Amino acid sequence: MTATDRSIELINVAAQAAADKLAHDIIAYDVSDVLSITDAFLLASAPNDRQVKSIVDEIEEQLNKQLGAKPVRREGDRDARWILLDYVDIVVHVQHSEERVFYALERLWKDCPEIELPDDAKATRGKAAEHAEQRAAEEADLDGELR
Repeated sequence: MTATDRSIELINVAAQAAADKLAHDIIAYDVSDVLSITDAFLLASAPNDRQVKSIVDEIEEQLNKQLGAKPVRREGDRDARWILLDYVDIVVHVQHSEERVFYALERLWKDCPEIELPDDAKATRGKAAEHAEQRAAEEADLDGELR
């Protein structure tokens, strides 16, 4: 079994919305062969809680506006470290970058087929690592200035 056309459509709109809000490392997996509860997972991350919320809000807005889809469940809002949107056909995980590294969902789903995403979404791959390196360099500069 593979992800349905509807799932692919939802994934593509959600991935584009996440990319538009500058999410990092957007990736989607077809999990239909291993899970009976959903067809696909979309993973994305951001370096801070406010951006996590912004990405989730944009995904929700675009899926509703473009496809009339509303999540049946939204979890993790309070601290915005990991927000899950459940659309039945797909589940969207938007994580703070630290949670993304810690939980490493990609490791769990790496044997599932990847779903082709819009170019803007594919261009986000490696952004979390870039951002972490930039932050480390800025902190080192600041540390040097303080001495």
